[in-house]
Amino acid sequence: MRVGLVVNPIAGMGGRVGLKGTDDKVAEARARGGEPRAPDRARRALERLSEVAPGTEILTWGDPMGESFAREAGFEPRVLGSPDGDADSGDGTEPESAETDAADTRAAVAAFVEADVDLVLFVGGDGTAADVADALDAARGGDGTDRGPPMLGVPAGVKVYSSVFAVSPEDAAEIAADFDRVEDREVLDVDEEEYRAGEANPELRAVARVPVAEDLQSSKQIGGGSVQSLAEGVAADVDPGITYVLGPGSTVGAIKRELGFEGSPLGVDVWRDGEVLVRDGSESEILAALGAENLIVVSPIGGQGFVFGRGSPQLSPAVIRECEVEVVASRAKLDDLGVLRVDTDDPDLDADLRGWTRVRVGRFEQRLMEVV
Repeated sequence: MRVGLVVNPIAGMGGRVGLKGTDDKVAEARARGGEPRAPDRARRALERLSEVAPGTEILTWGDPMGESFAREAGFEPRVLGSPDGDADSGDGTEPESAETDAADTRAAVAAFVEADVDLVLFVGGDGTAADVADALDAARGGDGTDRGPPMLGVPAGVKVYSSVFAVSPEDAAEIAADFDRVEDREVLDVDEEEYRAGEANPELRAVARVPVAEDLQSSKQIGGGSVQSLAEGVAADVDPGITYVLGPGSTVGAIKRELGFEGSPLGVDVWRDGEVLVRDGSESEILAALGAENLIVVSPIGGQGFVFGRGSPQLSPAVIRECEVEVVASRAKLDDLGVLRVDTDDPDLDADLRGWTRVRVGRFEQRLMEVV
């Protein structure tokens, strides 16, 4: 099998520092102390791929877009080009540090198609997915007659609305190693400025061919029905002295209003004893506001089931480990979800979070759901 690997090294960098994305915000993300997320996700996927399919031929782009990550995983990749236009980077640049843009991604994908790869494996978010899909369409001639290779995403962005991504980096590797059929799936994206202002309006950017597999995420759905009684129940049960870390979304938004404030709809707010301590906080701001006892209140993403790992990387492993967790959701949302999911960037924490958990669905009612 021949896999074309391309990594967007800045994907997800703005998440934990509260920027809700990295489009046009790379410098600000770095100034706030943002760390690249994509490199570690790429390493995890490639390490698993080397275990399940060690004979895979990797074709990739020069650093920081794939070369070093493939070598670290034990592959001897064929480097077709690099962001500076050379066939081999070889300049000692740290793979996380150099600047790249969408044109580099498109150039890499075009080269993969020319080299007749069996799969384009990319690491990034929805913007990267759209760039890959556009490049595949252009390389095929744009008329649909030449179907070309399928694409598969390793999720590394802040907002991951598209259904072309595997659930986790390891799942992406296993799908890449074992798929035998493909299907059409949606590439969605949102305007990040609107997203930062609290509006999430995902738009269809492309329809892409993706391997058929169980461990692919669904397109993200917005909304989810009345949760007023649920919000009243949570508000009635608040205890003095406990710090409440309130996640994003309309369900937890109703809880924030019941507590007496209008929270950030797509951000994380921290509340204790009637006072909003942090609004739309970054990871560091949330950690600084935590007390002796802390509770995260979070709702799974409709259509996907992610409790952690999509949309709110501010709720990082460091934050989660300092808190108890309460999951809340409407009955209608849970009816559409077979299971709940986590993908925190910390495999050990993911393992700790998996299993059966109680989800609050009303003022008093709870439902058992499995986290996988």
